[in-house]
Amino acid sequence: MARYSEERKASVLKKLLPPNNRSVADVAREEGISEPTLYNWRKQAKEKGMPVPGSGKQTDDWSAEAKFAAVIETAPLSESELSEYCRSKGLYPEQIKRWRAACVQGAEALGEQQRRQHQASRQEKKRIKQLERELKRKEKALAEAPGICQDRCRLFDHAARHFSSLLRSGFNATDPTGTQFRVWPDHRAGLAAFACS
Repeated sequence: MARYSEERKASVLKKLLPPNNRSVADVAREEGISEPTLYNWRKQAKEKGMPVPGSGKQTDDWSAEAKFAAVIETAPLSESELSEYCRSKGLYPEQIKRWRAACVQGAEALGEQQRRQHQASRQEKKRIKQLERELKRKEKALAEAPGICQDRCRLFDHAARHFSSLLRSGFNATDPTGTQFRVWPDHRAGLAAFACS
């Protein structure tokens, strides 16, 4: 496997990158280097953040990473330096400005998306806390339910015993008109009632 110097790699990569944008096959034939090696060098250049064109020859066909790298590289440049950079890469300053605007717009959209996600997360947390409070309240009520049922059963038993003792011995009562009468058990008719006056 042949080893190539960094200077040789850089000169060959220049032919693949703008403004030349030559095909890998052409450069491989001209330089006597295998196509996979050139593709590998181009991939390494891309990973280092160099603006590398995509499979097409047009600069608008560059990958998003290559466009972003070009925007980063040109951010600190003055107008004259930007023009020089664009000439060396086969670009137009308008393309860089358009790519920069797209980056800013993407960052703003990302910020808005993060804000919406944060707001939704806060609402979900609030809803979860509300449901947890409701669950605790219901669990507490369920825990108290057997005691409440036992208390009601005892009260009902006591009332039934008291009422049956009243029925056995008889009792005085008043109807809605204010007439008093006596109620006592009658084995033939159930209960008998007579006005006491």
